[in-house]
Amino acid sequence: MRDIKSAGTAENVDPGALFDFSRLRRSPDVEAPNLFAFDATDKLILTEAAGALAVRSDGPAEADGEQIVPDGGMRAPYAGSTVAVVGDRYGALTLPVVSTGGGNVRVHQDLMAGERALDRNAAELGLSGRFRRFPLGKELFDGVSVVLWQLPKSMAELAETADQIARYARPDVRIFAGGRIKHMTMAMNALLQDSFGEVHAGLARQKSRVLTAAEPIRPTEEPAFPARQYHQELGLWVCAYGATFAGPRLDIGTRYLLEFIDRMKPDAQHAVDLGCGSGVISAVLANARPQITVTATDQSAAAVASAAATAEANGLSHRICTVQDDAMAGFPTGSAELILLNPPFHLGTTVHAGAAVRLFDAAARVLAPGGELWTVYNNHLHYRTQLQERIGPTTVQARNQKFTVALSSRS
Repeated sequence: MRDIKSAGTAENVDPGALFDFSRLRRSPDVEAPNLFAFDATDKLILTEAAGALAVRSDGPAEADGEQIVPDGGMRAPYAGSTVAVVGDRYGALTLPVVSTGGGNVRVHQDLMAGERALDRNAAELGLSGRFRRFPLGKELFDGVSVVLWQLPKSMAELAETADQIARYARPDVRIFAGGRIKHMTMAMNALLQDSFGEVHAGLARQKSRVLTAAEPIRPTEEPAFPARQYHQELGLWVCAYGATFAGPRLDIGTRYLLEFIDRMKPDAQHAVDLGCGSGVISAVLANARPQITVTATDQSAAAVASAAATAEANGLSHRICTVQDDAMAGFPTGSAELILLNPPFHLGTTVHAGAAVRLFDAAARVLAPGGELWTVYNNHLHYRTQLQERIGPTTVQARNQKFTVALSSRS
């Protein structure tokens, strides 16, 4: 593989060097002293991409790395590039680029909390309206010359995104994909080599590294996502896009919760699958109880699309409604009879209870008096006290070596 050198001139401007990252906030996502709205990876991606951003132009004429405009003046350094930003958590990649003059910036964030935080940070910095948001796919990457990418934890998400870039971006696209070294593996390099003719690992700085890729290999086959898996014990298909937790598999916590489907508020006519992931809980509940309808909701766009695909694959689309929402913010107060929850215990790559507690508070607001919340969680997390305080009377229904299933009744 050939080394990919940074393009540009001595006048290249690193947008990260000009931007005040300390002004970024995570809100409405969880804020805490050990949680941050940016890290060294964001800054390193911007530094590595500075040359490509400055010299690349999608217009017909360039001079010294800057695009000539009809009146003879010079555009801002980034005005000529069509840039796609993928996996930006709270705006630490998008906002430095647009603040330095980027005029055609497209953004894809899987999580709605990240979208809301980016919008809030943009408004606070006077940068609203400087970027456009797209789902993962052709609209995001068509005609793109530079991709800035925070690498995901999931290899499936990595594979899906790489496939979409290679499928739709410009033939001369340059990709700058960064991550924290402790979360990166050689398998990531190998997977990128399936989609790009050139892949180069840059030098590590501040425990981060950037993988640079170019020369997309155009796929000749249909996309592999959503992945599908048939589960004989459930009699159901499960579908999942790359960013969906556990993919089309059945994680062991969910498997344990499903053992109690028949005991969950037997008279309920409607249920909410909160943090629905692939939609497997929704599908099992709808399949087992013909009188019930289910709203499957998640802040992940990939999860909501997966739940919709799972419902369709099992002929349950008429009984399962899918909604992307951040902690049920759009759900009416006191509107739910039954909520099912397998909460996350990570925020990004950080183990933190804040994500689960935020969902408990959401359930407390949305549950009607007498409504039930059924939760499964790892035994070491000891969520019963939190559930009791936030929801109401909480009893442990079962516990095995790894998981606890709890029933909370709205008082």
